[in-house]
Amino acid sequence: MSVIRLPLVVGDVDVRRRVEQLFSAMWQVKRAVQRDARAVVDAYWAGDVRRERDVNAWRAELGLSRAGLERRAYQHLERSRWLSDHVSKALVMHQADEVWAGVARHLHPDASGRRVGRPRTGTWWEYTRIPGRARSHTTERKWETFRLHGTLAGHLNTFRHPALSDHITTPAQAAGLPPGVRVLAQPRRIPVPARPTGRILTGTTDARGRPRGRAATWFDHTGPLTVVFAGGPIGRGEIVLPVRLAQGAGRWPYLLHYLNDPSRWHKIDLVRRRDPAAPGGWAYEAHLMILAPGHASTATRTRRRQAAALERIGGVDGNVSNLAVVSLPATLNPDDGGVRSDRITLSEQEQHVLAAGRRKARGRQRALDRSRRASNPQQYQRSRRQKARDERRQAAGLPTKAVTVPGGPRRTTATGKPQQAYRRDTLSTGYRNLRARHSAAAASAAEASRHRAKKIAAAVVAAHGPNLTVEDCDIRTWFRLWGRACSATTPGRLIAALAAECMATGGRLLRASTFTTALSQHCLCGRRTPKSLRQRTHHCDQALTESTAPKSVPPGRTRAAAETRRKTLPRQRTASARRNAGPCTVTTPDETRPAPERPKAHAGTTRPHTGRPRRHIRDKS
Repeated sequence: MSVIRLPLVVGDVDVRRRVEQLFSAMWQVKRAVQRDARAVVDAYWAGDVRRERDVNAWRAELGLSRAGLERRAYQHLERSRWLSDHVSKALVMHQADEVWAGVARHLHPDASGRRVGRPRTGTWWEYTRIPGRARSHTTERKWETFRLHGTLAGHLNTFRHPALSDHITTPAQAAGLPPGVRVLAQPRRIPVPARPTGRILTGTTDARGRPRGRAATWFDHTGPLTVVFAGGPIGRGEIVLPVRLAQGAGRWPYLLHYLNDPSRWHKIDLVRRRDPAAPGGWAYEAHLMILAPGHASTATRTRRRQAAALERIGGVDGNVSNLAVVSLPATLNPDDGGVRSDRITLSEQEQHVLAAGRRKARGRQRALDRSRRASNPQQYQRSRRQKARDERRQAAGLPTKAVTVPGGPRRTTATGKPQQAYRRDTLSTGYRNLRARHSAAAASAAEASRHRAKKIAAAVVAAHGPNLTVEDCDIRTWFRLWGRACSATTPGRLIAALAAECMATGGRLLRASTFTTALSQHCLCGRRTPKSLRQRTHHCDQALTESTAPKSVPPGRTRAAAETRRKTLPRQRTASARRNAGPCTVTTPDETRPAPERPKAHAGTTRPHTGRPRRHIRDKS
């Protein structure tokens, strides 16, 4: 399966209000179900005796199952007097199924024995997706939530560019055009297509021989692509959202792969994202899932075939500031090719762009802080300079000057907790708009970083082959020490993109454990010489005369001690084996399967509490 994002046009004020009400109602449903699930999970873990006696009966009594959460969601919908005016029962059921997926990952550990934490209640700003229900592939024309109507050919005929050649009449012909040619000319405000009317002949006749017909529906719409939500309240009509497609010819092979065959359309999720330039501050998209793999261009397929035929093996060394790659022929024969090496660093232009982005981000952060202080002056103390000025004016007999923006720290209690939570602060409209622009800039920078990582991974695999090995290390420790440099080079993102590209090409990116191999402390002769991380060279007199031999035991240490040390480091070896195993399909476990014994801790936790105090204050506004 693969997913395509289709931007939606929500220009009309009434339609935008209905979409916002739909998201608000579904968020209320999800929050209520999450609270119920959290309470039921806490009760489940607190009942040690009932769980040990009969775990299935205890779960059935609590309603801790997919059907149980669905029933709770139905009860919220039926008891409410306003939810039924905005949402449908199918949406509520699918939202409960999504909450149950998180609860199941908490109750049942995965293959490695790990489980996720307790289900938590999200916030309004985190709720960005309304899951839809998949269409029926056995019953014709059965979409229970969001539906996509229209055809790609109808979209081309309706919004055809005036300069497009007359012989281009089908989407396949438009996909063959060179990049840079305009195919569509969609207006800024795409009109909402009208619902089909009239009678449609069914091709059958009645007892008198007269042709039979039926009323036209949205399934008879063959014009531009449109997303329709028909499961809402009775009397308010359907929510019709036109789709905006890419207008250049370079994107038409991609659109042809996803949209040209309606029989592969499977499911639609309605998604929103923060966009300060859009009306209302949100931009809306339809994520269409199809029953087919993702699209790969002809150039990408050719590049991957050539990379798979290289028959090379290599190693990757991910550092804080660069990424080094060295490869050699898989036969280890110099006649089959030489050694290749590449070092990937930030260019001067990329460093300049990062520095400019950081300056803008710091400016926005200072503006946000000034706006919050100006709107909530009673929650902040005066700075040292402001206090010194007040003392000078008081000594001179002058009245104290009013301070509109205090520059001191936040007023806190004796325990260091803010007197008023950040979420209760008064925020101006300018603050909210600036915060939205700041969030959009961060999302744009993250997307640019992912695109850069994919390009670098494609170039590395094309030059060194898809069979690579990388040092298995915890990059989170790098961020604790060199967070600024890691955020610029994104070594974890580069390695993740490299693993995905190796798998797509037909190879693998293996992870070598540093605890069991100690590559930097072993010489070519097999002797191990312990040295610190700052020591980057190794001198050996036997390397030129002896071949590579099995690892020998260092002087002063018996073989039994070496075996004991090898047995005391299973964690890193297990983690490396789990990562090298590749992605696994995660399925919802059987609800009747007893859960293993859970470590004793306070109710609702997955591991004992560490007791570490929180030393930071989060802005949860």
